[in-house]
Amino acid sequence: MSSPQQPYIDPGELALEKSVSERFKNRQDAFRTGLKNAAGAPAIVLFAGMVGFGAMGKTSGLDMWFPALSTLLMFALPGQVVLMEMVLGGASVLPIILAVTLTSTRFITMTVSLFPQLHDRDRNKNLYASVHLLAMTAWAISMREFSSIEVKHRLSYFVGFGLVCWLISIPATILGYYLAALVPTAVTLGLVFINPLFFLLTFAEVKPWINRIAIGLGCILSPIFYFIDRDTSLLASAVIAGTIAYYIDRKVLRKKPGVIG
Repeated sequence: MSSPQQPYIDPGELALEKSVSERFKNRQDAFRTGLKNAAGAPAIVLFAGMVGFGAMGKTSGLDMWFPALSTLLMFALPGQVVLMEMVLGGASVLPIILAVTLTSTRFITMTVSLFPQLHDRDRNKNLYASVHLLAMTAWAISMREFSSIEVKHRLSYFVGFGLVCWLISIPATILGYYLAALVPTAVTLGLVFINPLFFLLTFAEVKPWINRIAIGLGCILSPIFYFIDRDTSLLASAVIAGTIAYYIDRKVLRKKPGVIG
């Protein structure tokens, strides 16, 4: 009588699983830890940013449902701001779709860098639901923490973390809308930029030096390109800073012994 066929296990995943010390007892433990980690500074920072966005919606003369629904369905603050500005500017549907899509292209690189680190059995059609929780903060924290989390528990941690970020954003947007009269314009704009700043500081903690070089060059080049052409300054500074950082990492850092690129 033949023995039942054993499921195939990727040797690479098995080696990676063994290289990580046991941090969580089970998936529920990983999920709860994700909830707990997100409930601190990440949730506070994201809450503040969404309060600012809700206030922007009120001062722009929009109904409350517009910013709230965009947070519920989009959950991408830069894209939401672009959507709001183009709607207020009277743009037609097609240009709005193209503009919002372009602002969301960053999710492509975020997805292809994060989700391949999940266990093979988690890479299925259910990820289409989980990807809605992918945002700057959840991605940066997960990229930092995944190296210390068993492969089989990474998705549970990510879902727990992302779920808190998403759920806290909706009431924050509504609260900001109704507090708009009490929040000065300068404060509103400052709140919107708190979340990207937190993301940059978090991402700078990721071990490879290429991330820190790219961020530093971006901070230097962005003001320069803004004075040259403000409409393309963000894209130009990002492409050039990233390219230079990649070149330095490949040609300089990786050739030095003891330096992790």
